[in-house]
Amino acid sequence: MKFALNSKSTKHMDDITVNEIKIPALVLMERAALQTVERIKERIDKSSRILAVCGPGNNGGDGIAAGRILYLQGYHVAILLLFDEEKATEQTKVQIEIAKNLGITFENSNKLHEYNIIIDAILGVGLSRPVTGIYENIIQEINQTKNLVFSVDIPSGISADTGAVLNMAVRADETITFGVQKLGLLLYPGAEYAGRITVADIGFPEAAIQQTEPDAFYYEAEDLAKLPIRCNYSHKGTYGKVLVIAGSKGVSGAAFLSAKAAYRMGAGLVKVLTCADNREIIQTLLPEALFEAYDRNDMQKSEQNREILKALRWASVIVIGPGLGQSEKANELLSIVINEAQVPVIIDADGLNILARWLDKQSNDLEKRLELVNDLLADGTILTPHLRELSRILGEEVSFITDNIIDTAGRCSYNSKLIHVIKDARTVVAHKNKKYINISGNNGMATGGSGDVLTGMIAAMIAQGMPSFEAACLAVYIHGLAGDEACKEKGPYSLMADDIVEAINKVLKN
Repeated sequence: MKFALNSKSTKHMDDITVNEIKIPALVLMERAALQTVERIKERIDKSSRILAVCGPGNNGGDGIAAGRILYLQGYHVAILLLFDEEKATEQTKVQIEIAKNLGITFENSNKLHEYNIIIDAILGVGLSRPVTGIYENIIQEINQTKNLVFSVDIPSGISADTGAVLNMAVRADETITFGVQKLGLLLYPGAEYAGRITVADIGFPEAAIQQTEPDAFYYEAEDLAKLPIRCNYSHKGTYGKVLVIAGSKGVSGAAFLSAKAAYRMGAGLVKVLTCADNREIIQTLLPEALFEAYDRNDMQKSEQNREILKALRWASVIVIGPGLGQSEKANELLSIVINEAQVPVIIDADGLNILARWLDKQSNDLEKRLELVNDLLADGTILTPHLRELSRILGEEVSFITDNIIDTAGRCSYNSKLIHVIKDARTVVAHKNKKYINISGNNGMATGGSGDVLTGMIAAMIAQGMPSFEAACLAVYIHGLAGDEACKEKGPYSLMADDIVEAINKVLKN
């Protein structure tokens, strides 16, 4: 597990290191420069012509120091300052003086065309307003060159809080960020602008890191060790029972994908509760699954409801919504689950759309809608909306959510007992003050049924005993890894949801 910080938290960690622990800012700057140089040297040779383009903040000081180290190692280096020297920070003024004393060339005009390597040290993680003027112009020119670009800490013009482009931003080939990952490098479009990302250790002490509350966390390969342990002395009941309430007349794919994914993820038993018309296709495509119809003609409604309640009592975890439609029967099924379920519930797809319609009848106010959802649903209920579905629940525009996905996740989960899995290119899982950002996956997974697969995977993890929040985070990560495995074989254009299901075993086996 790795942590990520926003700009405020990054500054807090820096302030503790410099002002309380008393590690001088220039020491951190020198270490940052050394780490930057090591990454640059891996991709250049002595024939390279390097230009460090620097702003007045400490980010610019990092760039000047990196240029100086490369110069002393025999590389052709020049520095371009985009500011009057008296406006520089104290540390950056020191770096300018050192560079001048060593005779490093300072360009007094833009000569990007004379260089093939750019060190972008213009604007750092503290940027909060749109890039304009000379900074906008130079960034635009950097992007128009074919130079290899290394960004220091963050590509200039990217918000460290949201990943947004603040009017204009550098498109880097590689970004060397310091100490801890930044939110803006995990989220799009910042993740795309950053190129390859290296999180470099520059000596922030553990005491400073421990005193800084992380704004989010993400998983890497070693976190697969969090998977539930399977033991030799076990049986199918040991690994839980997943009830998938999904599908409607003529719509069986979502139920099939969720159920199959649950099995592939290790669930012991899976039962599909769907319309009677789907019996043949479900039992043909997935004979391992148990089958139950929610609209049997040979039963009175009261008797049918008793069977549905029996299915709820059977389950270790319940999925409701994929392909369910928004009929009167679908509304009734969601009501029964919400009122009667005694195990964790995952609400997806049409379940969320029905929920949004209920909210529309009661309030248009965002905070009131969040309060209503929190009151309606049981502790630990998981909601798995994509951005359009979340837009309907919150009554907010999709563009607003996209631009503020971390803040939106925070508002959804603040003082809430619910877990939100907000599906996007960077899926965010939020619960109370915890936020997980997923970094696995690829654009080939933007295909119908991918979300149904994820829902089944989350359910299987819960069925095997994982707490709901941890299950959601790990399932999202493995879902992305499975998509990456499938993409290796199928490519992003041809990738289908069932390919993701079939690749789950490759991830878990490895």
